[in-house]
Amino acid sequence: MSAIVVENAAWAKAKPILSVLMPFLRDDPEQLLKRLDAGASALDGAVEIVVLDDGTRDAALTERLTGLVKSMALPVRLITLPTNEGRSGGRNRLSTAARGQSLLFLDSDMLPDTDRFLKIWADLAANENPAVAFGGFSLLQAPADARFAVHRAMAAKSDCVSHDERAKQPEKYVFTSNLLVRRDVFEAEAFDAGFTGWGWEDVEWAIRVSQRFPITHVDNAATHLGLDTVGTLARKYEQAAPNFARMAARHPQIVAAYPSYRAARRLKALPGLPMWRSLARKAAGTEALPVAVRAFSMRLYRTMLYADAV
Repeated sequence: MSAIVVENAAWAKAKPILSVLMPFLRDDPEQLLKRLDAGASALDGAVEIVVLDDGTRDAALTERLTGLVKSMALPVRLITLPTNEGRSGGRNRLSTAARGQSLLFLDSDMLPDTDRFLKIWADLAANENPAVAFGGFSLLQAPADARFAVHRAMAAKSDCVSHDERAKQPEKYVFTSNLLVRRDVFEAEAFDAGFTGWGWEDVEWAIRVSQRFPITHVDNAATHLGLDTVGTLARKYEQAAPNFARMAARHPQIVAAYPSYRAARRLKALPGLPMWRSLARKAAGTEALPVAVRAFSMRLYRTMLYADAV
């Protein structure tokens, strides 16, 4: 079974400068699509959206999104895959389906923090044409549920970093959730499809890119709505450990400077590491403990996973 492609009425005549590339798997991008479409009148055909359902296999969701896409003012193409191609493979496919000379990778669980979000990106692409630019994360619109408290605390500390601070280590703070890439840069350095599961494929890509092209950090944040419970976060970190090891093996000198790597190497020699890792995971999930303690425990659990991998 091949991919199903749906395009709306605005697609055929559009001549976009910027293509927004939006992969999703089991998430529902409806809220984000509606928010982006609200600013269509200010863009004058300069922005298109390419949405990739990476193997969700939900007929009802596909039908609903097809109806939404056809009603949108922005030019939109929806690609529905029968099977999952993975984070790297999916993003590579999105780039070939897009027409803009600049590509904005935007995760489906993000939500712009300003009404001018797309306008800012389109103007930047048209006027400055940066090789790579990252707009930033925020938690302004993220859910405040207690079950997400640990992830919220961790994200606030490590992900929601100002553009000035990010610029000090430009390759480290690059995530495909809100990332502008010029087409020639992406064609020169595509994502490594050897990364599987979740985590680090974007940072590894940025390390390679930074050796050939400048990486710019700008203040155009979007909220990460998809906060995870402790259990889901732990499973993601378990997937990320082999990816972290793959990145470290490919770029040993750069990754050796990362605090997470240095800590992992120190913990590798810790007697009884599996036991301590289990205790850290348990503490992270213990709701009676303060959130700060639980967040620290989750960071420790993640680092111990990396210690096993490197």
